[in-house]
Amino acid sequence: MAKQKKHPEGTIAQNKKARHDYFIEHKFEAGLVLSGWEVKSLRAGKAQLIDSYVLLKDGEAWLLGSHITPLTAASTHVIADPVRTRKLLLNKRELEKLFTLVQQKGYACVALSMYWKQHLIKCEIALGKGKKEYDKRHTERERDSDRELHRAVRTKGKDE
Repeated sequence: MAKQKKHPEGTIAQNKKARHDYFIEHKFEAGLVLSGWEVKSLRAGKAQLIDSYVLLKDGEAWLLGSHITPLTAASTHVIADPVRTRKLLLNKRELEKLFTLVQQKGYACVALSMYWKQHLIKCEIALGKGKKEYDKRHTERERDSDRELHRAVRTKGKDE
């Protein structure tokens, strides 16, 4: 009997811009409704989450702006739309929490990453509050100072 091939573990795509533009307050794990060619493309790592966001409408959550590039071998018999709207699967309580918090001023719901969890593809979405320009500069300054500190500690350890 042949061994079954394991699904790849780990992250498929990340939205680093979202962490730069928002203070992340709450995170949620959502399932995705995908078609067959999309799963094959995601196995090959052909996804981008830049400029993607979550739309909450009629008691459901939808992922907009994500781009899954179709593989030429996998999507020959279907018309593949790489930026189609994909439904997110969340619990009723999670959806209610998202709806109430998004209605408050300054909150947005964005996709942070897409990853494998066992044999399923999950999307990590987050509720974030928009950063001002000075907040972004402050965060960047902190990150640079931390990097310098770690670099200094690392070089000091090598000298001894």
